[in-house]
Amino acid sequence: MTTEPTTAAPGPGTRSPGAGWVRPLCWSAVALEGFDLVVLGVVLPVLLRDPSWDLDPAGASVVVTVGLLGVMAGALAVGPIADVIGRRATMIWTVAGFSVLTLACAFAPNPEVLGVLRFLAGLGLGGVLPVALALVAEYAPRGRGSSATTILMTGYHVGAVLTALLGILLISSLGWQAMFVAGAIPAVVLLPLIIMRLPESAEYLERRGGSRDSSWRGARSERRNPVATLFREGLARPTIAFWISSFMGLLLVYGLNTWLPEIMRSAGYELGAALALLLVLNVGAILGLLLAGTVANRIGVRPATIAWFAAATLFLALLSIRLPGIGVYVSVLLAGIFVFSAQVLVYAYVSQLYPAEVRGTALGTASGVGRLGAISGPIIGGALLQAGVAYPWGFYVFALVAALGALGVVLVGRAPARA
Repeated sequence: MTTEPTTAAPGPGTRSPGAGWVRPLCWSAVALEGFDLVVLGVVLPVLLRDPSWDLDPAGASVVVTVGLLGVMAGALAVGPIADVIGRRATMIWTVAGFSVLTLACAFAPNPEVLGVLRFLAGLGLGGVLPVALALVAEYAPRGRGSSATTILMTGYHVGAVLTALLGILLISSLGWQAMFVAGAIPAVVLLPLIIMRLPESAEYLERRGGSRDSSWRGARSERRNPVATLFREGLARPTIAFWISSFMGLLLVYGLNTWLPEIMRSAGYELGAALALLLVLNVGAILGLLLAGTVANRIGVRPATIAWFAAATLFLALLSIRLPGIGVYVSVLLAGIFVFSAQVLVYAYVSQLYPAEVRGTALGTASGVGRLGAISGPIIGGALLQAGVAYPWGFYVFALVAALGALGVVLVGRAPARA
């Protein structure tokens, strides 16, 4: 199942057998994680009103949190695992694992079992994104690293949009269980394609090849503790600052995608309208990603990331104003354009700043620490809902979080980009 191709790309911008498959396959895997991003936000309004489940916002927050703990553990573990078995094999096993466990969620009889299954699925989900980001960064043409990353992450939000749309189409007729079945089906096609077509990282193959020159031995010694490299040669400050920004960015992503429908329902919107707003939010995310990569390539990833977090601060605060008719959809669309792509620009910045041999570790730790924010977002949203103040105070809280994300990027400083 994990037999490797005989060749791989020797570096950024170089074509090799299988190189053309890297972006579409990684994009598709990330789209499945996008499903995970939104699926609980889609089904929770139903489960909260199902008397057989006896679930309130606090209990729902526990289910979300347990699942995100699994994602965090998977993200933190993926670097060492990929160093041993390769990025390609890691991608195969993570996609297979979370797809099977997502399907199992359709048969959960109560919140406790659902929480356990979400934790186990999260272990695989947490590993997908860092591996996909590292592979795409390695195969990206020179000078296009930011746009390669943001285009990859459109998969995240295409998956989220499709999930919100499926929720509108499926839940009323087939029940919430159909959402988890739908989330597992794509793996039937994707997994065989990954096994047959996804090339291995050239950097991994070089290490496994056993080169004996002194520079390779020094690099090998350094790789025994890649986390330590993140705190050497002037990288300690950027590492911590990236962790802060990733924490804030993922708090926004998961807080909004988990609770936006229920926050809008508490503001008086019907379920269909609330789910439609979730869909609009993620349509905005796709538009923002396409725009953010182009802007970052032109003005630099650092100023673009700061600008995106600042704009997110403004538009999240504006969501606290109840607008009539189409106005609320425009407001949510604008928030989506900046909120989600701000976090993706953090990943693009990380990919450009760190040396290739620790890029996967840098992305994995940024994603893993950021998952603490992903855990905090649903908890904060659930607490505000439980207290009855999620609208409008939830949007003020989220706006403050975006401002702190911008501050984190400022603290990265102007460290030079590394190959």
